[in-house]
Amino acid sequence: MLSLLYQEGPSIKGIFRRSGSAKTFKELKEKLDSGIEVDLAHESIFVTASLFKDFLRNIPGSILSSQLCDKWVSVLDQGNNEEKIKSIQRLIEHLPRANVVLLRYIFGVLHEIEMRSEENQMNAFNLAVCIAPSLLWPPVSSTPDIESEFIKKISNLVQFLIENCCRIFGDEITSLFGEI
Repeated sequence: MLSLLYQEGPSIKGIFRRSGSAKTFKELKEKLDSGIEVDLAHESIFVTASLFKDFLRNIPGSILSSQLCDKWVSVLDQGNNEEKIKSIQRLIEHLPRANVVLLRYIFGVLHEIEMRSEENQMNAFNLAVCIAPSLLWPPVSSTPDIESEFIKKISNLVQFLIENCCRIFGDEITSLFGEI
């Protein structure tokens, strides 16, 4: 999925914002969940993006770890950008290795899409609004007002992560997919 999103996403207007066919999404999700091999290259990229966000939402405790939720939410309240980046890097060290590897690939894709935002209209802010709720959620449910405020904070965090991904994850995230 990430490879397809890396290849096609940057040239697709509204990637991650628009959803594909609900029927196709449901059918493909059922196939994937039952272990049937699926060739996503012949499907809508919007369905693939929806499947990927769904995959992220189903990671137990979230990819950024709901246990670290308060720390993630408060990271942007800290000093200058350099201090924020250092705090984020320290938080990433507390994540399981598999989460960190996946995050690097995710932000490699988001960076590539954001680099062509004039073409696809998906700048860091727009990408963050679409993807942030799939990356982190609080460990306990809350009122709609608190949840809305939380989503704003996480969206701001994800926007910062996208805009500074090379400094946070290293410049090599721009070449993780090699020459596809």
